[in-house]
Amino acid sequence: MTYPTPYRPFPNQFKIDLLAGKRLIGCWASLASPITAEVLGVAGFDWILLDGEHSPNDVITFVPQLMALKDSVSAPFVRPTSNNAIEIKRLLDAGFYNFLVPFVESADEARQAVAATRYPPEGMRGVSVAQRSNRYGTVANYFQEANQHMCVAVQIESRQAVAATAEIAAVPGVDCIFVGPSDLAAGYGHLGNANHPEVQEAIASVFAQAKAQGKPTGILAPVEADARRYMDMGATFVAVGSDLGVFRNATQALRDRYLS
Repeated sequence: MTYPTPYRPFPNQFKIDLLAGKRLIGCWASLASPITAEVLGVAGFDWILLDGEHSPNDVITFVPQLMALKDSVSAPFVRPTSNNAIEIKRLLDAGFYNFLVPFVESADEARQAVAATRYPPEGMRGVSVAQRSNRYGTVANYFQEANQHMCVAVQIESRQAVAATAEIAAVPGVDCIFVGPSDLAAGYGHLGNANHPEVQEAIASVFAQAKAQGKPTGILAPVEADARRYMDMGATFVAVGSDLGVFRNATQALRDRYLS
């Protein structure tokens, strides 16, 4: 499967597959390195999330990572630091088409996230004639085609967001509802314990509300038993690990073979 980059912008086959309910397995990238991003791209995940919320990334570090992924089958996703239209505009111009917007708590905030990724009149994206996302002005139909190919997933990470999931999922342009289990656990008073029954009940509620609105669901689940449980619950957009976690676990295991 070939997914979009500035070198092959349309159609956004990843968005098509996501909305069709295809199971899409991804990996988090937090190390802010084009080399590790390239290694993840070689592995052949369906998607790779380049994280800007909980890692030392910004637009300048994202661009080399996108370059490193340009020949990969993996679809690049980006998570901005927040639901910030100016930051999202810069990430769009840098070459991202797929967004995971953190900490969305209401339908209005979801509409804001979608609007940030669309040119007027559908949204509020600022216009740059020549930027990386349209191959520096060489994609002739970019302005006419771009809006429909943007993909927006929003994160549910609080009690308020759980209560509002149905309304959030109903917002046009919200393509996926994604659970942030760690923040959700903290919001329910169970910091560090996403497997607490109350948190699991909340996650099941989010999945059910999204399904009722016809929207796919996703989650980050680096423990295999958790990932498979969430897939059994209906999640199709699932991150099963991170570059940081894989590197940490492998290096510690190597140390233990010789030093324990």
